[in-house]
Amino acid sequence: MTSKLNIALVGNPNSGKSSLFNELTGLKQKVGNFPGVTVDKKTGQSKLSDQHTANFIDLPGTYSLYPKRADEWVSYKVLMQQDSDVYPDMIVLVVDASNLRRNLLFCSQIIDLKIPVVVALTMMDVAKQKGIKIDVDILSSELGVPVIPINPRKQKGIAELKKEIIQTILHFEKTAPAEFIYSSMLAPKAIDETKKIFPELSNYKGIHYLINHETFSLSKEVNEEIIKIKSEYKFNATKTQAEEIMQRYARIKHIMSMCVEETSMEEQSMLSEKLDKILLHQKWGYIILLTVLFFLFQSVFWLATYPMDLIESTFGKIAGWFTQILPTVWYSDLFINGFLAGISGIMVFIPQIMILFGLITLLEDSGYMARISFLTDKLMRKSGLNGKSVMPMISGYACAVPAIMSARNIENKKERLLTIMITPLMSCSARLPVYTILISLVIPSKLYLGFISLQGLVMMLLYLFGTVMALLVAWVMKWFIKSTERSFFILELPIYRSPRWKNMFYTMYEKARIFVFDAGKVIMIISLILWALSSFGPPQKMDSINKSYSEQIKLHPENSKILIKEKNAQMLQHSFAGYLGKAIEPAISPLGYDWKIGIALITSFAAREVFVGTMATLYSVGDGDDNNNSTLRNKMNMAVREDGTKVYTLASGLSLLIFYVLAMQCMSTIAVVKRETRSWKWPMIQLSYMTALAYLCSFIIYQLLK
Repeated sequence: MTSKLNIALVGNPNSGKSSLFNELTGLKQKVGNFPGVTVDKKTGQSKLSDQHTANFIDLPGTYSLYPKRADEWVSYKVLMQQDSDVYPDMIVLVVDASNLRRNLLFCSQIIDLKIPVVVALTMMDVAKQKGIKIDVDILSSELGVPVIPINPRKQKGIAELKKEIIQTILHFEKTAPAEFIYSSMLAPKAIDETKKIFPELSNYKGIHYLINHETFSLSKEVNEEIIKIKSEYKFNATKTQAEEIMQRYARIKHIMSMCVEETSMEEQSMLSEKLDKILLHQKWGYIILLTVLFFLFQSVFWLATYPMDLIESTFGKIAGWFTQILPTVWYSDLFINGFLAGISGIMVFIPQIMILFGLITLLEDSGYMARISFLTDKLMRKSGLNGKSVMPMISGYACAVPAIMSARNIENKKERLLTIMITPLMSCSARLPVYTILISLVIPSKLYLGFISLQGLVMMLLYLFGTVMALLVAWVMKWFIKSTERSFFILELPIYRSPRWKNMFYTMYEKARIFVFDAGKVIMIISLILWALSSFGPPQKMDSINKSYSEQIKLHPENSKILIKEKNAQMLQHSFAGYLGKAIEPAISPLGYDWKIGIALITSFAAREVFVGTMATLYSVGDGDDNNNSTLRNKMNMAVREDGTKVYTLASGLSLLIFYVLAMQCMSTIAVVKRETRSWKWPMIQLSYMTALAYLCSFIIYQLLK
């Protein structure tokens, strides 16, 4: 008979916990969220033996059993067995051998919970480099729990760990460890009275019930009883915690003297220390950082271009093939221009998501990501953010969708929310087609000093403008988004290591899967709605246009392509989307826009780059020998209003550019923000403030320049 165990994987941050989790579970993993918080809930299965399988839960890293951040509270409640969804049978505690003294604090607290524990000792090779030699047998004897040295990167010790897990769970009642410290002596009477209510508690767990009972799933009557105990016996949480920590470090000092031997008392010059002297230098550190970020952004841009083009061309060919074989009826159009177009809109983001997260994983694995956060924390904090906000913001230059997803590693809820709210203001690659065509229309092609292009300068200023506005918005929003959670920027600088390619590829796969199956649902729904608005209109008017152009095509078959494009433009103009464009024209005319731009604003909500395609349809761009973009620019350049004035002037062009810098105009981003915040409140606030900001700035630009 096969038994299945629930095992919690815990440890300090950067202790090798994620590496062990990936090695144990491989691809048999699931990623969700812990109830009520946007903290990853990673679970995975592993076969321990022919008779035993295990479901491993990878808990967020934490330094002690006194939580301060949201992710630490998640781990804490699971370990205190207060999470109804996650109830571990035992704990695998990952301990970093190269930082043993610090790791033993959390380790000793876990042991005193009286839950079956196996210690997985990682980083033995790093400890050896530091001149630290650990006697594993003595360490195990002093702790009273099994200690297994492992190296997940090289698959060493994994079999021994699995075997010890089985032995521990089978024989725990006979070999349960003694208390690491005498918890009962910290507040004896209060603990005894608490254990009368909960007889199954260990002495140490009783202390936590006295300190944090209000956060546990307890009845009102039980909470009142605990409050009464605290009052009667004058329980002082701060004093008790301080005495506990002092006792633990005294015992840890003894253990270190028994089992740890430092072969060299002098501080060794490690590779990480040498690199940090350069990479964290007050001057060169920032120059290197900007260089790394530049190449990260450019790599996402360069590497994603080819697969994105391939996806678009493939879906274009598929759509063309279906157009030829399917009958010309409404449901064929729904399938081709609604369903297939929606899938294409989802799939085209996958290369950017996979490449961006792959590169971020390489930076994290190498140890440089922590240095980026350290270097940028001071600037970010002035805007209400912290150093960990910089990577999502920089990633937003490629695409806001994966950038917002990457904000999950920001522990503070307020700072994470601020980062999500401003990241779409960073000019993503989807804005480039809009920038390119509008800049070429309204900005002269001039060179200054023989090499500085005016058009290139305007392009750079658009990116800079979006970044500055993002920081300003964050500064304003920090006064309105309230949070009782204190902001901590506790950062450990891990040693530099060679990246793990297996981990990188798994992360790429997992992030793409989450996007396709979660955000993709919302994208598909909005795509189908936009298709319906663009394809249907008042029946009589649509039938009249169809009949008129059908007769013209019969009379002039040699002009069929041009007539079909004119027909499509007329159909779009008189569709419900077209009427919406006409309806919003009074509202957008103060910005310098006509009804055609209004339609483009509506249709490009699916994706900003749709602006160019919409313009091509509206202006009936032909399939001549000239380049389509060039032809489109000519058509747009010649566009005039009813009074004969040009539509695209310097004033209206810059106004439209500023609008696209600041406006949301991206349903994919809204879908991801909804998923990450688990509410429609924040994406709606984001859509509203970005639209209002875009309108106001565009209005000012147009009115000043017209």
